[in-house]
Amino acid sequence: MSDSSRPFHDRERAELADLLDKLGPDAPTCCEGWTTAHLAAHLAVRDRRPDSMAGFALEGVSAARALTARSHAMEDRLRTSTPFAAVVDRVRSGPPPWMPTAWPGVAGVANTAEFAIHHEDVRRAQPDWAPRPLSPTDQDALWGPTSLFARRVRGGVVLRRTDVDGAEKRIGDGGRTLAGEPLELLLWTSGRRDVARVTVS
Repeated sequence: MSDSSRPFHDRERAELADLLDKLGPDAPTCCEGWTTAHLAAHLAVRDRRPDSMAGFALEGVSAARALTARSHAMEDRLRTSTPFAAVVDRVRSGPPPWMPTAWPGVAGVANTAEFAIHHEDVRRAQPDWAPRPLSPTDQDALWGPTSLFARRVRGGVVLRRTDVDGAEKRIGDGGRTLAGEPLELLLWTSGRRDVARVTVS
């Protein structure tokens, strides 16, 4: 099976694992306070511990602080007890077949934004990073998830694709207009505003 025929989220997982291997455990990421070791542990725990998912999903919700702290404690235990290369191998191999996030119908929904965002978290924290071209099909795969993240933007936004004429969607009351390719819009709406190539008006 050629790389281009694999689902986008699988290719992002593989490329991220390769990058983690290349950079090692101490490289910076765009996630505040996290090195590549922290990010690899997060992904490995997410893949294999269904009891961690609620804590990750509710991060930032004050009523769920205990759940979030428990999920991060799982990450810390893995990061400090397991060699980095072994953690990256877990990221690369993905979830076990009994996990819903391994099922084809669920994997795309659960993993497309997750791995695209975290791939860029590592890429764009390095001094020599540059935007990478994505195919129209891959950009299309990221266009859907932008709505979910945009719902968190106070006041609402209008998302406008710059790679497709007339592709626009209003989230909430509209508010600001964000213009960019879907990957860039996804990064901006997920909180990576310093590194997202988006025009705000």
